[in-house]
Amino acid sequence: MRVKSNSVVTLAAAATALLSLALLAAPAARARQQGKPAGLSETPTPAPTAAPTAAPAEAVGVTTVNSSAVPTTAARARKSSIAVPVEKANPVRIPRFESAPTIDGKLDDAIWKEAVVLKDFHQISPGDNVAPTAPTEVWMGYDSRHLYVAFRAFDDPSKVRASVAARDNVFGEDNVRLFFDTFNDQRKAYILGFNPLGVQQDGIHTEGGGVDYSVNIVMESKGALTADGYVVEVAIPFKSLRYEAGKGKVWGFHAWRNIDRNSDEMDSWMPISRDVNGTMNQAGRITGLEGISTERTVELIPSMTLSQTSRRVRSLPPIPSPDPGRLVNEPLTFDPGLTAKFGISPTMTLDLALNPDFAQVEADQLVVTANQRFPIFFAERRPFFLEGIEIFQTPLTAVHTRAIVDPDAAVKLTGRRGRNTYGVMLASDNGPGNIINDDRLNPNNRHLLDQNAAIGVLRLKRDVGRENSLGLLLTSYNFTQKRNQLASVDGRFKLDPQTTLQFQLIGTHSRNFFRDPQFDTAECAGRGINNNFELNRCRGQELYGTGNGLAYMFQLGRYGRNFYAETFHEGYTRNYRADVGFTSRTNTNFSSVGSGYNSTPNQKKTLISYVARNFTWIGYDFQGRSQGWESEFFWEGRFPLNSYFSLGYEYAYERLIEEEFGAVRLPQRIDEDGGLLVARPGAFAGHSERSSRKNHYFVRGGIRPSKKYAFNASYIYRDGHFDLDFGSGRRYPRVSPGALSNPNAPLDPGPGGLTQINFGATWQPTNALNNTLSFTHNDLRRYDTDRTAFDVNLLSLRSTYQFTRFLFARARVDFETLPRRARGQFLLGYTPSPGTALYVGYNDDAQFNGFNPILRQFQPGFRRDGRTFFIKMSYLIRRSFGG
Repeated sequence: MRVKSNSVVTLAAAATALLSLALLAAPAARARQQGKPAGLSETPTPAPTAAPTAAPAEAVGVTTVNSSAVPTTAARARKSSIAVPVEKANPVRIPRFESAPTIDGKLDDAIWKEAVVLKDFHQISPGDNVAPTAPTEVWMGYDSRHLYVAFRAFDDPSKVRASVAARDNVFGEDNVRLFFDTFNDQRKAYILGFNPLGVQQDGIHTEGGGVDYSVNIVMESKGALTADGYVVEVAIPFKSLRYEAGKGKVWGFHAWRNIDRNSDEMDSWMPISRDVNGTMNQAGRITGLEGISTERTVELIPSMTLSQTSRRVRSLPPIPSPDPGRLVNEPLTFDPGLTAKFGISPTMTLDLALNPDFAQVEADQLVVTANQRFPIFFAERRPFFLEGIEIFQTPLTAVHTRAIVDPDAAVKLTGRRGRNTYGVMLASDNGPGNIINDDRLNPNNRHLLDQNAAIGVLRLKRDVGRENSLGLLLTSYNFTQKRNQLASVDGRFKLDPQTTLQFQLIGTHSRNFFRDPQFDTAECAGRGINNNFELNRCRGQELYGTGNGLAYMFQLGRYGRNFYAETFHEGYTRNYRADVGFTSRTNTNFSSVGSGYNSTPNQKKTLISYVARNFTWIGYDFQGRSQGWESEFFWEGRFPLNSYFSLGYEYAYERLIEEEFGAVRLPQRIDEDGGLLVARPGAFAGHSERSSRKNHYFVRGGIRPSKKYAFNASYIYRDGHFDLDFGSGRRYPRVSPGALSNPNAPLDPGPGGLTQINFGATWQPTNALNNTLSFTHNDLRRYDTDRTAFDVNLLSLRSTYQFTRFLFARARVDFETLPRRARGQFLLGYTPSPGTALYVGYNDDAQFNGFNPILRQFQPGFRRDGRTFFIKMSYLIRRSFGG
């Protein structure tokens, strides 16, 4: 176990302080049980014409809520052409159950007769609040600990698309969805989805920010096909949610149903106006959730990972004789960990992790890295950081928790009080100092060995008015000589039902190594630098010092029924650093304008709908020099059988400036002491700047005619795309004119033709077996030398057999032709609930006709470079008390 005692003590003290603060605030949070219900807008819409094949809900004595009444103007205006009937405009009171229904996919419990039933859905896509092709009912009730929801979806069961899918993989077939805006702030909501067999998908919907499906909520669900469609029953523990409830409290609420085969039809209990920008601002309302147990909940998830890794090492002394190397098994690794969650109140949660198990069960997707100048973003997947992650998110990625590589300990407090949302996170990260193997012998790394980085994040956000918000973010990253402090303000304002404004302004202060293009290798000694570490940094044009940075973002958009227009601007100064976040490029500004037209869908036509748009942007640095621009024209049509086809053209320009790649060139000159300094040639051969006019052509398409088959493909040709002259390994060395004769020649970027092809296919022969194949091809050929700069193919095959909702076997094989590397992963998993899991897996890493770093040459045949066996297990212990 790697936990350092000082890290644990420090984080334990921090956790104690946060817990004390939380316990002081908890009584105030629990005391807020009074509130005024929000109103709702009005809407008359056509009543469904399709009749259910079973007895209506009224036959069993339940209360119904439908749209049969005349429109009312009693509720607040939504400034929309749609009016909501009075039964939907007023908050729906949820009845209290005296006993709990059995969650078995059947609506035969007598207690369901006391439920409120929501009927008369509206088809919101592709139709515009027209009658759905099949009726849907939602039954609801609650007791002191659970909210109970049942969907009754009428349909021909032989046409229902449903499979025994893995959790969070249900939205590619028929499904039903619930939105719960538990604070009724029209800004954020839980989204809970279920397929007809009850498989779950959960996420957090943020207005203007999309949906994050990485969260996991403990709940119970069961679904079953019936003679007249399907039924889904759900029990949602209140302790799994953050919420406000009590007398007069109101939640925002949506209920949707997706009928996949009918051009991905979406039906909603509430009508959705296309004249209004937003989802939760058009939600219904539920109320009556009183007498809920305010018990505190403690969740403990102990985890353990056993693994053994093999890697290829030299098998002979370093002499000229051939040495293919051999696989060596490293010692068995035992890595225990613990994560804990304490639900202090319905609005406040404390999370703690000690030596958490952050091993990824599934590897990141392969991407093409050839000819890349900037880092590639990979999403967070680790459970501890995903808890409440939406609180720390801002328009610019100032917090990206993958920057916390391998924490020994971490603590986090998140919650809400009134209109204020807050989050505090502290971590001690062993990752930067976890230097292994031969790198530990490097004297330049001596001061870094086994040192930890201290990381802190504070987030505050306040709701302003009905749909506006302002936020503050502070981050701190400290590791040996490196310091980074960041402060940010951001906001989102709804100017009218169709117009939204967002902004963010960030300032940073850092002590770190900054790239300085004014110095190169020959001038480092003249700077008086004698420390090996700093000298090496100087030779890379990086000098240690203080740097202050600025970043900004501004977006203004108007989104109407058919037309939309927006403008977006962002920028990062040269010395901007966000060591707890993610930044792809600095000293750059990006300004864009976009507009488009979305047709009104018509499900009865061959061309159901289409979108046409233009997007134009320009990039420039803070010295006023252009870096590139692009103008895109795009058209995409939607057709029957869940198919689409799109065409696009881009006219573009790109400019490369030498100092972004190395030191600036200088003429022969005299130094401060009167000595003669030789001329500096610069990083580029020839001229210090390059530019290229570019034409991009692309075509895309896809079809999903049934749940068994799906296909998609795209072809893109980029005329005038730059080869940056980095080379792509030993198979594709540099192909610029100078490099063909001298591999060490200065960089000589030049334009060429880049071809990008993507293809994907899904085959699901049974409800339990799912197979996917993806293929990516990229190749770039330079114009001046007519040589291929790189040619790479990525092939991924994934096959999953879902024995039950919780037990699966998965095989995945990836092959990349550039290094001729193959990776295989075979996994058996059992995941009965979030937090409880057992994985047994084997990973293999091999090459075929690839480069052998020990032989220093290409080696024919198959060669295994490494492999890993692992067993990963965790168990959720959930206990409640009080209330």
